[in-house]
Amino acid sequence: MRTPLCLALLAAFAGPAFAQDPDSLNRAPGGAGAGRGGAAAAAPRPYDRVITAEAKTKRGLMNVHRIGDRLLFEIPRRELKKDQLLIGRYARAAAPEGGRGGAGQSAYAGDQFAERTLRWEVMGNRVILRGPEFAIASSDTASAVRRAVENANYAAVIATFNVEAWGPDSAPVIDVTRLFTTAIPEIQAIPGTIDATRSFIDRHLAFPDNIGIEATQTGLAPAPAGGEGGGRGGGGAGAARPPRSVMAHYSIVRLPEQPMMPRRFDERVGFFSTQLTDFGTTEHRSAQRRFVTRYRLECSDRKSGNLCYPKKPITYYVDRDTPEWLKKYVRAGIVEWQTAFEAAGFKEGIVPADPPSPEQDPDWAPEDIRHTMIRWLPSETENAVGPHVHDPRTGEILNGSVRMFHNIMNLQRSWYFTQVAPLDKRAQKFPLPDSLMGRLVQFVVAHEIGHTLGLQHDQIGSSTYPIDSLRSKTWVAKMGHSPSIMDYSRFNYVAQPEDNIPVQHLLPTVGPYDKYAIMWGYKPIPTAKSTDAERVTLEQWSRMQDSIPWYRFSSNNAYGAFGTQSEAVGDADPVKATTLGFKNIERVMGYLKDATTDPLADNSDLLELYNRTVGQWANEAGHVATMVSGATVQYKSGGQTGSVYTPLSREKQAEAVKFLNENVFRTPMYLVRPDISERVEAGGIVPRVNAPQQRVLGTLM
Repeated sequence: MRTPLCLALLAAFAGPAFAQDPDSLNRAPGGAGAGRGGAAAAAPRPYDRVITAEAKTKRGLMNVHRIGDRLLFEIPRRELKKDQLLIGRYARAAAPEGGRGGAGQSAYAGDQFAERTLRWEVMGNRVILRGPEFAIASSDTASAVRRAVENANYAAVIATFNVEAWGPDSAPVIDVTRLFTTAIPEIQAIPGTIDATRSFIDRHLAFPDNIGIEATQTGLAPAPAGGEGGGRGGGGAGAARPPRSVMAHYSIVRLPEQPMMPRRFDERVGFFSTQLTDFGTTEHRSAQRRFVTRYRLECSDRKSGNLCYPKKPITYYVDRDTPEWLKKYVRAGIVEWQTAFEAAGFKEGIVPADPPSPEQDPDWAPEDIRHTMIRWLPSETENAVGPHVHDPRTGEILNGSVRMFHNIMNLQRSWYFTQVAPLDKRAQKFPLPDSLMGRLVQFVVAHEIGHTLGLQHDQIGSSTYPIDSLRSKTWVAKMGHSPSIMDYSRFNYVAQPEDNIPVQHLLPTVGPYDKYAIMWGYKPIPTAKSTDAERVTLEQWSRMQDSIPWYRFSSNNAYGAFGTQSEAVGDADPVKATTLGFKNIERVMGYLKDATTDPLADNSDLLELYNRTVGQWANEAGHVATMVSGATVQYKSGGQTGSVYTPLSREKQAEAVKFLNENVFRTPMYLVRPDISERVEAGGIVPRVNAPQQRVLGTLM
């Protein structure tokens, strides 16, 4: 459910900096020479002839001047040759027809389309805008190899600009209008050609550490081969799409002048990471250095018992466009993580907030990189994502952005019905009550926040609990049915009606692994003054996994490890878990018609839930199939004893095959419902059940 956004390292950009006819650029008022390469730069003019009384100036990281349709940057000398980060996000966008798209399609307000490190340099009467990369480095600053690294790190030129004037402190003044209104491949908001005559600057903002530019861009993106014209007048190969306009918000922020001390990545704890190749080591070879991505969280002098309040808490703003009845559940998904930060030593390390109104702060923008947002988007996409932006040098997270697509609610209601309707009467009839749907949204928000905090999916979590414990009211009240909300364990389908599990404990929450991982990544180590000095303490924390199995981490389907499957609950013993899950699916089949019957509606809900119930059955069957030739996994460092991968016993694999023969390849008659299939399709039930049986067989083969 997530797709993180990191800087593309060592990317090569070919061609000119501006995808326009150079002559048209030369004729641009005030912008002559931008992107012209080797042409002679025009002589700068007096400052007051360029920055006239008509200028609307905002001062901050850079002084930003608006004169008519033109936008000029006045770059202080202190910002030259300093690393900055540009983030491009849509302030307004043209969503796909019908609200489809969203995840990965950059179609909604707040979606990110550009991320680029910038560096401004003066060369005579020109300013060069470069895009430096940090994929290779030398930790030995005195080594001769450092010069070789610098020579191999020549930063790409994004654009060049004539110096229009020199400011009072010798700050170069440049016209950057076309940086935001023409097709610059590295940062443009619309792929393809941008029409400069229909593109313009909307507003400019300036703050001490960043600036913001909003610009409307209008363009024609080429259609893919074969076209898209079904029902719209042709659409053959190469047919152009209709014009599209977006309002792009560009944040340019100074990267920290005092970089955060990075923390080394460890595959035993599931953080995202940034990576570089270090040529300055004493290892007689280059070394890969990986650092976890995390926010900079530092203790203030304010205490609460053994906990400290952070100097700057991690603040998540709740989108004003979120349905009003859901806002309290979104806030609750944020607050859920406070206990995890308490494990790291912080009181209220993460907090919710409401954006200021336009009257309170007219310059406040949700796309501003300084603001981490939870956005609600009008999309039919059944998903949510939680990307983050980080300093490529250290892994410091600068911004997180949770994207909640509206139809995530449809996916959640379907999953909840197919997995635990027998355990919660509220789920046995649609529509679900708002109180239940709100709690489902809270779960998704909390999961995606985990990604923005730096955490990967922990797919091994659900297999680290004894399966019988998942039917214990006292266990799930304390531990949950999975140790991690970052696991794809969804809802507790192992529990049975006779277990009387309270409905609030059927859903995942921030669990023991999540608290452990946040502790491992965020807890200060005051005695360590360098990244390498932290390694002994971090190793001690990692080895806690030897005695506490639910602290272990693994990604999805790790090298055939059967306990790392997606959508699994109780997969410490997939045969037993699936036996119990199938019992609930049989019960769910009995609810289908009553749950979806509406005398004034068609049968589309019935068809959808029938399909999803068969899909849930196939998922659970697939978990058993992975036991054949499967293994358990526990990642270990070189100093730890024992195996990393342990093959499953012959007896357990034979048990899995026997179960599949008896319960999967022998068609379960509770899935065969002519009274349902004859209302929704003409093809009959055989293909519906046969297709997932074939998929399970394919897993075995």
